[in-house]
Amino acid sequence: MSEPAILLTNDDGIDATGLRATAKALSEVGEVTVVAPADDQSAVGRALSRTVTVEERGLGYAIDGTPADCVIAGLESLAPETDLVVAGCNRGANLGAYNLGRSGTVSAAVEATFFDVPAIALSLYVPVAEDTAYESVDVPLEAYDEATRAVEFLADHAHGAGVFEQADYVNVNAPVPEQATGEMVVTRPSRVHEMTAVRDGERVQLQEGIWELMASGDIPDPEGTDRHAVVEGQVSISPLTAPHTTEHHEALDGLVETYPTT
Repeated sequence: MSEPAILLTNDDGIDATGLRATAKALSEVGEVTVVAPADDQSAVGRALSRTVTVEERGLGYAIDGTPADCVIAGLESLAPETDLVVAGCNRGANLGAYNLGRSGTVSAAVEATFFDVPAIALSLYVPVAEDTAYESVDVPLEAYDEATRAVEFLADHAHGAGVFEQADYVNVNAPVPEQATGEMVVTRPSRVHEMTAVRDGERVQLQEGIWELMASGDIPDPEGTDRHAVVEGQVSISPLTAPHTTEHHEALDGLVETYPTT
């Protein structure tokens, strides 16, 4: 592929700093068309709006919908000649298997695969102190330097290296530059799940404890997982497939054979 046509979207919205940083980096590789939500659509998964309006902005097209809406509108209408979809750079990491379906960033990449277009989901791990939400942390443009260096490299070389012959999309998570080692490693999504639910009268508080563990560097994730790599200062790249599939299941075959007929 000489110069790919790249569709860039995100879930933080078209005015997000991470989107601007990613657009600049990808412009060194190919022709970039931005189709992004008009406002923040974080953690909406693959939700669809069915009908959306389109507004041309300075960076590209703003869609009053979800990341999945943006991918569909982009591939089917606004940028039909797309060779690669990139989602990000997200302000906050998308690590662990249990986060993949929630993330609007990752879901945009998954949506692309149903159109047989390879995709990259790109996220930045934002370190936070205890009792501090990552949304409250100032993330300047230069904080995305390692993430955009990684996505520029992948957009330029992944297709030619045959990466997308085996993976439908890749989920990339990068550290901030001051914690980065400059290394990129292939990982698998961590299976560690640190969600808890505490009831207080009529309310149930859902809490995700992994971020505090990450901030301290004391994580339960083994080497080779995405979260472990990012805490070690490496760029994590997980090759993934969609739709979700499983191998031939003999136990299920046996169970179905016992289903009583009417």
